[in-house]
Amino acid sequence: MEAVIYNPEGKKSGEIKLSADVFGLPWNADLVYQVVHGQEENARRTTSHVKDRSEVKGGGRKPWRQKGTGRARHGSIRSPIWTGGGVTHGPNKNEKYGQKINQKMKTKALFTVLSRKWRDQEVLFVNDLALTVPKTKTAAATLKNMAETIKLPSLAYKRGRRVLLLTPEATPAIRKSFSNLGGTLVMPVSQLNPLSALSYKHIIVLEPEKSVKLIAARQAVRSAKK
Repeated sequence: MEAVIYNPEGKKSGEIKLSADVFGLPWNADLVYQVVHGQEENARRTTSHVKDRSEVKGGGRKPWRQKGTGRARHGSIRSPIWTGGGVTHGPNKNEKYGQKINQKMKTKALFTVLSRKWRDQEVLFVNDLALTVPKTKTAAATLKNMAETIKLPSLAYKRGRRVLLLTPEATPAIRKSFSNLGGTLVMPVSQLNPLSALSYKHIIVLEPEKSVKLIAARQAVRSAKK
C-alpha cells in the first residue's frame, strides 16, 4: 500500500508505504463500538447526586403513634413519600461507569478506524510545516491549499470543519499555529485513540515517516503480547 505525501502548498512531493495491518483492516463495527463506548464511559464524571433516606436530616423519631390517630401509619419523615424526604433510585456520586478495555482491542479498533478513513480518503500525509514560531496565517494557508488542490472543501471552511493533525511531537509552534483555527486539534501520535480519530472528519499526518512508524509500533507491541 502506498500513499501520496503532500507539501504545505497541497502539491505531491513523494510517496510513503503503509502497512496493511494498520491501514488495510476490514471494518469491524462491533469492536469499534465496544471500545469507543468504553472510552466514553471511562471519561464519564459522576457529579449528579441526590440524597436517599439515609442521608436526609431529621426523622429520628416516629412522627406519631402507630394507632389511634386516624392517620396513616409512618415510621420516619425521611420516607420518600414525604416532602423533603429521601429520593428513591436517584443518581448517586458513588456510581461506577468505568469499563475495562483490553490493550489489544483498543489497538485493533484504532487501526480499524484508520483503515476505514484511509479507504474514505480522509487521511492525508503532509510534509513538515517547518514552523519555528507560531503563525496562524501559515496554518490557515496550509489547510486552504489542501482544500483547493486536493478538492476537499471541508478543510477550508471554519463552520463544521473537523480536522485532527497528528505529529510525532506537538511543538508549541505547531500547536499554537492551529489553535486559533476553529475545528482543528493538534495531537501527538502517542495520544491517538479510536474516539479522537472518529471525532474528526479528516486526519492530517505531519512528518509522515516518523508518524507512521510510531503508529505501526503499536502493532509490534500488540503482537509481542500475544
